[in-house]
Amino acid sequence: MQWWNLKRGLVLINTLINNQTFTCKSLHPRNIVVWIAAFCAAMLVGCANDRRVEEQVELSPVDSRALINKLLPANTTDRSGWAADIYAAFDALEIAPTPENICAVVAVTEQESTFRANPIVPSLATIAWKEIDKQAEHVGIPPLVVRTALLLPSPNGKSYSERIDSVKTEKELSEVFEDFIGMVPMGKRFFADRNPIRTGGPMQVSIAFAEAHAAANTYPYRDADSIRHEVFTRRGGMYFGIAHLLDYPASYDKHLYRFADFNAGHYASRNAAFQSAVSMVSGKQLQLDGDLIRYGKDAENGAGKTELATRALAKQLDMSAADIRHHLEKSGTQAFERTRLYKRVFALADKHSGDTAPRAVVPRINLKSPKISRKLTTEWFARRVDERFKQCMSDSKSGSRKIN
Repeated sequence: MQWWNLKRGLVLINTLINNQTFTCKSLHPRNIVVWIAAFCAAMLVGCANDRRVEEQVELSPVDSRALINKLLPANTTDRSGWAADIYAAFDALEIAPTPENICAVVAVTEQESTFRANPIVPSLATIAWKEIDKQAEHVGIPPLVVRTALLLPSPNGKSYSERIDSVKTEKELSEVFEDFIGMVPMGKRFFADRNPIRTGGPMQVSIAFAEAHAAANTYPYRDADSIRHEVFTRRGGMYFGIAHLLDYPASYDKHLYRFADFNAGHYASRNAAFQSAVSMVSGKQLQLDGDLIRYGKDAENGAGKTELATRALAKQLDMSAADIRHHLEKSGTQAFERTRLYKRVFALADKHSGDTAPRAVVPRINLKSPKISRKLTTEWFARRVDERFKQCMSDSKSGSRKIN
């Protein structure tokens, strides 16, 4: 606390004295206590103001880009370009470029692409052909018919088949499918206007998320021809990746849970903790995957295991099945934490365990993707990213980044 805060306290006491008739009664212990309390309050306010001023110090754009540049991995090429695009995303999203936020972004990007805007995917052509055959089987078209159609020349002169055989990145493969869907009648029937490439860019962000985010917010780059294409650029990939990672409120006490959410979906870690609490109180075993209700076509099969287990607690919760369902439908938002259901389930769990039940749990999900050739989980992803995050934070204090 600075000297001027002490001075403010003395001024406040002086004001109290001057605003009343100072008599022997003023020396009553009760009045003295009031003056002392006012003095302490003034000093505490001063201390709080000191902290607030310290927290509100903002770096200039130049200094922010310099800090980002400093925290990039040592082997990053075009550091100034990456720093500029990352800062632009922070600025557009109104997210403070603090060391914690920067390191969170750096850790995810290192894990997903090692800072390559359009990373090469090993054996992508083989993966693509397997997916094409699988889709053909799904829609009931003989694979031979599909492969024959892919021998047709595409807009760039090469056949679709030749282009698929030579693809190295998801961007290239996405463009092949875009052309096929748009130019060949079978394309629309085959993919139903849906490009099978669903993630991309340096942070491997979901294209569906990017399109939804752009629909709800103003995308800062007005020269973009499409959001799908932007995801595969450095500027767009970082913007949407940072939005997915940081642009939502969460009550987590560790970045680990945001990293898990990045992989499994917003609030998956909080929802997995809710499942854990329901399981503890109901005695019913649940998969802690963060999915509290069924959506879309899955909902046609009735309530899922988490909803049914929660309904089993209806009497203890003093809630109807309809109320429970209504509150569970908020599980994709922060508002779920303010519902009666959330509060009462955790009150029961805390009482049952005799301690505070965890409010965040890393979801237990096995990752499945044509690009994944070994057994990986959301927990593996989150902890691997968290290791990178901690190393970045350590390096931020020592002043240099290392090659991982």
